[in-house]
Amino acid sequence: MIEDVRLFRLEVPLSRPYKLSFGPLHHFDTILVHMIADGREGYGEATILTGYTDEEIEGSWRLAQTLAATLPGSSCDAAKHAIAGAFDRAPFTVAALTTAIEMCEASPFLDLAKPAAVPLLAAIEETAQPGLETEIERHLAAGFDTLKVKVGFDPDKDAARVKIIQGLVGGRAQLRIDANQGYSPEEACRFASCVDPSGIQLFEQPCAAEDWTAAEIVGKNSPLPLMLDESIYDETDIERAAALQSVAFVKLKLMKFGSLARLDRALERIRQLGMEPVLGNGVATEIGCWMEACVARTRIRNAGEMNGFLRQRIRLAPDCLPVERGNLMLDAPPVLDMSSVESVTIDRAHATRRPIAVGG
Repeated sequence: MIEDVRLFRLEVPLSRPYKLSFGPLHHFDTILVHMIADGREGYGEATILTGYTDEEIEGSWRLAQTLAATLPGSSCDAAKHAIAGAFDRAPFTVAALTTAIEMCEASPFLDLAKPAAVPLLAAIEETAQPGLETEIERHLAAGFDTLKVKVGFDPDKDAARVKIIQGLVGGRAQLRIDANQGYSPEEACRFASCVDPSGIQLFEQPCAAEDWTAAEIVGKNSPLPLMLDESIYDETDIERAAALQSVAFVKLKLMKFGSLARLDRALERIRQLGMEPVLGNGVATEIGCWMEACVARTRIRNAGEMNGFLRQRIRLAPDCLPVERGNLMLDAPPVLDMSSVESVTIDRAHATRRPIAVGG
């Protein structure tokens, strides 16, 4: 039975602006869930990124409070069923509450009976030499063998920067190129035609998420293997991607799929349809990244993208997810540092069946 649900609305500052095609990100807008069910603790999170999801932080915060208020006294199964009714309109918000329940249930996806190492990619964020060279060498020395480059700004300038990066990397790591929906089909094809495909693993989401015609055009004309991310919210989207016959990779994020169980089924479906799954959220705290890394242990054969926690200036669970030689080390669940959580909290809510002490 669910006994207690605490919600925290956070603004988690980043160490440096995270530059995306739709604007720089300076902090994470995160809803953190702390739940007690059957005497066990569970966590969940929804980090809302406007431009990536249709959800907005204000509406998600209101919905999270509404849903959380109904949970105390319910069984875990009944609570998950009740929350699921909001999934189609608010998958990120539903994921925060549902994964907290799954953690309370000791989900097998989160079982850390054996420590594990999960390969992780590193992001290249510098824009010009000598900063680029220094950053790349630092990542390579740290053991990362997959690096990510953000494009989607100007196709010609982006292609020139990628060429510089390829020269600096010198074949010592694979590159993932992510446009975050920033190009028109014509721009995406021009960019791809100007880039040497050597050492490039994939070209991620070049055009608008809902523009499947654009995805088809780029997939058929790009020498770079295509990956869809923002276009993918459910298994129907996965099947639509496979039907294009030009999508090589599909990336998933836990927050978009609402639960660990749904995420696992979707990853399996990608492989069944002849594509390769990629997993991970670069805009998530330790909670979401840890859960994705737990799933990646057995489901993913490439570098994970669950690296959002590395962008935080303030860590919420500082002893969680150490990185060694380009790998996330999984050996224990996260433990929240409540002083850190409180320092970035801008609102909170509480629903409980427990007696609340009254001072007097």
